[in-house]
Amino acid sequence: MSSWAELAGPERGADYAARFAALAAAGADVHGEATFCATLAESGARILDAGCGTGRVAIRLAELGFDCVGVDVDEAMLAQARAAAPALTWVRSDLAALPELGSFRLVVAAGNVIPLLDRGTEATVVANLAARLVDGGTLVAGFGLDAAHLPLSSAPVTLADYEGWCAAAGLRLVGRFATWAGAPFDDGGYAVSVHTRSRPTGSSGGYEAPPAK
Repeated sequence: MSSWAELAGPERGADYAARFAALAAAGADVHGEATFCATLAESGARILDAGCGTGRVAIRLAELGFDCVGVDVDEAMLAQARAAAPALTWVRSDLAALPELGSFRLVVAAGNVIPLLDRGTEATVVANLAARLVDGGTLVAGFGLDAAHLPLSSAPVTLADYEGWCAAAGLRLVGRFATWAGAPFDDGGYAVSVHTRSRPTGSSGGYEAPPAK
């Protein structure tokens, strides 16, 4: 069973959406993930929000001009996403069994998606996300590495674990940060990792990190 399934309650979709609405009303920046991702893809690019939950990241990226698709296994969370942005594409699916959705310039897995996957499916999920990328496409994942940054008593996933799954999926690390604002990674309890799917031999294309704040 996934850690999310163990943690979530029956009102999880509404509660989750309400929590972020309250933060936004209080003046908090709740769009750090989308702002970060927007620096990594050209306007209009297709973006997959993997484990999209209530759609907060995908909806903001769509507002910024991107073509977004959100996928989540939790219907209660997706109901909130559909209500907030009915024009966007929302797909109910386990990330370990993704349907054919076409190719994407960027895939983002925010909100501790990776540590909250079903145990034993992590390598399959990373391989599935990598397979949805165009050549030169980008996978961005941010997740906690200790109990202080997770809704769990301990971290089930290490960076070494994640790096192994990414390498096996043909992805190369091009950037790692301590926050979605682009602060340098300091071996702390949270990491935002940026990987790219290798381009064909002889092609060009670089990575430009977002400015630290």
